[in-house]
Amino acid sequence: MVQSRTLIWKKWGLTALVLAILLVFLMPLFYGASMSIKSKQQIAALDSGLVPQSPATYSYQGKALPLVRVPLPDGSTRELALQTKRRTMSMFIDPVHPEAPALEWQGNWRALKPVTHADPQWKNYPESWNTIDFLKLLKNTALYGLISTIGTVFSSGLVAYGFARFKFPGKNILFVILIATIILPPAVTLIPTYAFFFKIGWVGTWLPLMVPPFFANAYNVFLMRQFIMGIPRELDEAAKIDGAGPIRTFFQIIVPQALPAVVAVGLFNFFYCWNDFFGPLIYLAGHPELAPLSIGLTQFNNMYTSQTNLIQAASLLACVVPLVIFFAAQRFFIQGVVMTGVDK
Repeated sequence: MVQSRTLIWKKWGLTALVLAILLVFLMPLFYGASMSIKSKQQIAALDSGLVPQSPATYSYQGKALPLVRVPLPDGSTRELALQTKRRTMSMFIDPVHPEAPALEWQGNWRALKPVTHADPQWKNYPESWNTIDFLKLLKNTALYGLISTIGTVFSSGLVAYGFARFKFPGKNILFVILIATIILPPAVTLIPTYAFFFKIGWVGTWLPLMVPPFFANAYNVFLMRQFIMGIPRELDEAAKIDGAGPIRTFFQIIVPQALPAVVAVGLFNFFYCWNDFFGPLIYLAGHPELAPLSIGLTQFNNMYTSQTNLIQAASLLACVVPLVIFFAAQRFFIQGVVMTGVDK
């Protein structure tokens, strides 16, 4: 019984620790979400607080008077409407008894704490959406991500299938050369690659960004090869007995069995394309109609440098699609990353 209770406490303690760590990692997201629905005036205030709020007012004789907390001589504190502002003496209206004469208070009214109420500025989201034509940016980014992901998954899967299932001269040497390209810094190939694409007239189009993924990627090939190697070869042999060739075996046997790895590679590439900034910046310069979301957000930040709330709202809008895709395919994504194979 004692061991059982100890085990339960250990599980609860581990769960609490994981939740605490998760909360620490999610704090910037929560802070950004709070900033996105604040007003510009609240953000500019010295003590803006975490909750979106605005100063409360009281309507008196057609005027909106600010409500403040006023300490009274009897030691109590009341919420009064500030009618007359002076350095050493101010006049207040009691919202409970507005017909009563104005109350005189000695002191500097600037030292009084204003009364606030929750006031989320949901209009920041439609304003951000309409300012930079979010729909066009989303369409460009989705087109870039989908086509590149299809090319990456298809080419990497075929290359991985070849390395995992077939024997040919120089197989190991070619695989080592392929994996060695992972450590090659992108800055080394940047200028030659750009010069090549410029020479063939592809600069200013989507081709330099969408065509290379159809020629596989070393990291993705390695991930899918390791997963395919865990699939029993008996399945290939059974398909061969039934008359299936290598291509049919790949699409009908390997791909369904390697679905977690396929989803993981697809999500990795899609998220990379969704956040890619440098590639579209150098290849699509001078063509704003082709700009993806990453370029559009940068332009938006330059336009609204002083309005952090709008920048945060636009950033959160850009995160919606990746988050939805990730949570929808979370199970396959995790399985693909840890490379869990099928039972033999």
